[in-house]
Amino acid sequence: MPLTRAVGDLGYTTPTPVQEQAIPLVLAGRDLMAGAQTGTGKTAAFALPILQRFAPLASTSTSPARHPVRALVLAPTRELAVQVAESFRDYGKHLPLRSTVVYGGVDMNAQIAELRRGVEILVATPGRLLDHVQNKTVMFNQVQVLVLDEADRMLDMGFLPDIKRIIALLPPSRQNLLFSATFPDEIRTLAKTLLRNPAEIQVTPRNVAAELVTHVLHPVAREKKRELLAYIIQTRGLKQVLVFTGTRIGANRLAHQLRLDRIQADAIHGDKTQAERELALAEFKAGKTAVLVATDVASRGLDIEGLPQVINFDVPHSPEDYVHRIGRTGRAGLTGEAISLVAPEDMESLAAIERLIKKRPAERRHGRHPDGRSADAPKSTQGQARPAGQATFRSDLLQTLRAGHRAAGRAQAGIPAAAQTQAATSRRPPRRKAKARLDAARAVHLDAHAANESRFVRR
Repeated sequence: MPLTRAVGDLGYTTPTPVQEQAIPLVLAGRDLMAGAQTGTGKTAAFALPILQRFAPLASTSTSPARHPVRALVLAPTRELAVQVAESFRDYGKHLPLRSTVVYGGVDMNAQIAELRRGVEILVATPGRLLDHVQNKTVMFNQVQVLVLDEADRMLDMGFLPDIKRIIALLPPSRQNLLFSATFPDEIRTLAKTLLRNPAEIQVTPRNVAAELVTHVLHPVAREKKRELLAYIIQTRGLKQVLVFTGTRIGANRLAHQLRLDRIQADAIHGDKTQAERELALAEFKAGKTAVLVATDVASRGLDIEGLPQVINFDVPHSPEDYVHRIGRTGRAGLTGEAISLVAPEDMESLAAIERLIKKRPAERRHGRHPDGRSADAPKSTQGQARPAGQATFRSDLLQTLRAGHRAAGRAQAGIPAAAQTQAATSRRPPRRKAKARLDAARAVHLDAHAANESRFVRR
């Protein structure tokens, strides 16, 4: 069987849980809402049954009329669209079914030529697909399956108008499939209005992070984040790290600063051309670039084999974005590490993340603790299993940061500064009073441990 042969060529032997549950439902023609962790094989869960369903209709004819668009797959980013299209190509390489991908940032002429040749499976980003609709270079009258990949983002308010315009152009009788790692309640309600009597599968608890990922936070003053990041990368000898920032300008600036620190770094975000993004990603995968600084455009769908670490330089405001970011590591049964650089102003976002993933990240810092224990970061465990008893350090630092955040709120409420200072001083251990006074100007809201870290990275 062509599909079995293609899957065997890729080395797949056992289906993942999401594939076991989703494939029979897709083959049965049911509408489906499927939730599973990133890295669990969601793409194959819809690509394989779609290819099997349309295999009897495959034609070797060169006539475009024999190759109408039968399956439409929408993805939120160019990178994810390309990866989904590659999966269809790999799984269907022994079938005479045609597939292609269209996305923005590149010239339309080559895409128009592909569409005019005829394709059964079309993977697209919504904006560029509507460009082709306007130019009348694509027809949807024979679409039988619609797939929304990363459905929570696709149905977010920013994508909803485009999605509605595209759905209005499709035949009303069709199969609808929604796949995603997270389904917030408001998105689930919206999605169910687009589905008819959908089957629902939830392979893992909703909105949880990958089990094999270790969550670590490094408390640090915001202005010292870049120095701490460079220190972590250099002292641990990290060779492949995906670093997330909150803005495109911030990504460019951080990559430039890391290069000044003699760390091979590049940036990937929406302002880059598609050629620049593809080159940056290829060099990162090949090991030519040690650090790839990205905005959330890269957090969904990127499959970087064996990626050992993800670092949140900027803590995301949305906890669902945290799940997608760290989903780039800990994939395919390998362990991973999610590191977050946490400043006092990140505390609200951190608390929301902890509530969502139902975990509290372990704290780590550098130098030596006051009791003499070494707190140096461990060496990279790239591609290796983690020792069961690997030590992590937790203390009252996180509570102190939260107390500082509450103190700022009390200041806004008009509580006298003297009363705040007296309360904070009474909570400090006596042996740290002198040190706290020296560090107060540089490490507001941080206790002696974090101040020790900040001084260490300045050396």
